Amino acid sequence: MDYSTLGNKVAKAYTFKGSKHKPFLAPRGVFVANNMLFVSDTGQNRVFIWNTIPTTEFAEPDVILGQELIKDSGRNSNASVSSKTLHYPSGLWSNGEKLIVADAWNHRALIWHTLPTKNAQPADVVLGQPNFETNQPNVEGQAANPKANTLNWPYGVFSDGKSLWIADTGNRRVLFFNDIPTVNFAAANKVIGKPNFNTRDYENNDPIWPYSIKISENGVLAIADTQFYRILVWNDKNNAFSKPANIIIGQDNFDACGQNQFRLSPEANTLNWTYDACFYKDGILVNDTGNSRVLGFDSIPKSNNASADWLIGRPDFQTSSEYKGNLTGTQSAIYWPFSITTQNNQLFIADTGNHRIIICNL
Repeated sequence: MDYSTLGNKVAKAYTFKGSKHKPFLAPRGVFVANNMLFVSDTGQNRVFIWNTIPTTEFAEPDVILGQELIKDSGRNSNASVSSKTLHYPSGLWSNGEKLIVADAWNHRALIWHTLPTKNAQPADVVLGQPNFETNQPNVEGQAANPKANTLNWPYGVFSDGKSLWIADTGNRRVLFFNDIPTVNFAAANKVIGKPNFNTRDYENNDPIWPYSIKISENGVLAIADTQFYRILVWNDKNNAFSKPANIIIGQDNFDACGQNQFRLSPEANTLNWTYDACFYKDGILVNDTGNSRVLGFDSIPKSNNASADWLIGRPDFQTSSEYKGNLTGTQSAIYWPFSITTQNNQLFIADTGNHRIIICNL
């Protein structure tokens, strides 16, 4: 990789590709807690845990979830769905003690109430399904209406260590649990984006295709609303259950839905298939996935359609994924990054299109 393509806001960058025996394939989720690294190796239906952040290009994981061995990668371990298997795991969250995984294509979220220590360790709790052996959307199939305890393509999860938010993407909503559930098939307490738990139609004022949820230490809530190319921001997370977002990043109003606002090239205020965001210091970082870049805002915007202050991954705001340095391949710069997270001043980018994680200092 040409690390200069990341720009002058980062330093000491290096690539991490997972196991040398079978490297990452389209990793869509990355999270860090207590100096531990968690990665959803989405294309190979597994989640990895490293007990310390790797500092080399390859490092064998301490724990593999979803598969028994590093060479294995089948959907649900090439068997029936169970408490040990995964199918297209995406978003994940941990505090170094618990682990929560959005097992997207099994239409469920899995919870380990103590951090797994062995390969293919069974999950303790399943949400979205009545048991570990079922995996239909909304339990009864794609045509079924959602309920307070069902899920349909959940891609994102987040917790503050007590409560839980799930991006129930296929049902176009976010589910909220007062406490991290300890029993299977628990019902959510509240919903964001719908007037009730049984509605699946949508309004432009609500999240259309919520992919990830992030909450700052000050209680600011950000939802990556992928299908409308925007990030929705509530200044107070508690208002999200009853009020539209205070701020829209990437669009001028709730009706606007243009990819790069219908421009031929991106700008400092446009987005293209945004899948994640991450609070950092007083501001926010936005994963502008379709433009293969990360936008940096030094403070939370106070008005819609604000321009970013800086970016990572492209030489200027007008350069998209079609970067000239990638004419013979995409390896020289980040390409379709799906997920970002920080620990202190360290940034972790799931460089999904290049099958690797980029680790650097901000």
